[in-house]
Amino acid sequence: MTSDPQSLARQIDSTLLAAETTPDQIDRLCDDAIEHGFHSVFVNPIYVGRAVRRLEWSGVVVGSVAGFPLGADHADTVVDQARRVLDEGAREVDMVAWIGGIVAGDSRGVVETIHRVACVVHGGGAGRILKVILEAGTLNEEQIRLGCRCAAEGEADFVKTSTGFHKSGGATVEQVRLLHRCAAPLKVKASGGIRDLNAALAMLDAGAARIGTSSAVAIVDESRRHVAR
Repeated sequence: MTSDPQSLARQIDSTLLAAETTPDQIDRLCDDAIEHGFHSVFVNPIYVGRAVRRLEWSGVVVGSVAGFPLGADHADTVVDQARRVLDEGAREVDMVAWIGGIVAGDSRGVVETIHRVACVVHGGGAGRILKVILEAGTLNEEQIRLGCRCAAEGEADFVKTSTGFHKSGGATVEQVRLLHRCAAPLKVKASGGIRDLNAALAMLDAGAARIGTSSAVAIVDESRRHVAR
């Protein structure tokens, strides 16, 4: 089963967060997003202004990250990171939850940081979205359920499987199903290791509303080839 390429593209956050990313690569990321109709590009904070200027009037959203990739920054730092990227034109923020707090069962501390970031994001205007990364590969089922509750109590909009940078790996179908079941009415973003069409469609079928991937062009091109057969 394949998805309509245009509809699929609108569910993709085309992502480039590698440390060695250059300005020219950001420009190409943005141009590809316009060409293929992706929902958004996700870039590191240093490139938000550049991406916003490149995508002006295109309809493609610019997103960035906070507390990335470890979720081990002070709450004030995460809030400041979110505020700065919003001030520079980002409309979505993917923040890493305090993973150690989830493991330790410190829901109060986890919720407090999420809520503070949510207030900044939602206070930035209509259409601003906060996603909370749970790094699900590091958590057991009980801890994932706690992370989902924390994200909901903190008034996030999405929970997200992973950063894609942790040794525990990226998204799995089982994680997405669990998040979809436990986090509702929050939506789910699957991210990390999604490199082909079959993987993307499996995540969507499991309940993901958004796909984060650095292989966005390859996935949509593969979808078009399937449709053309």
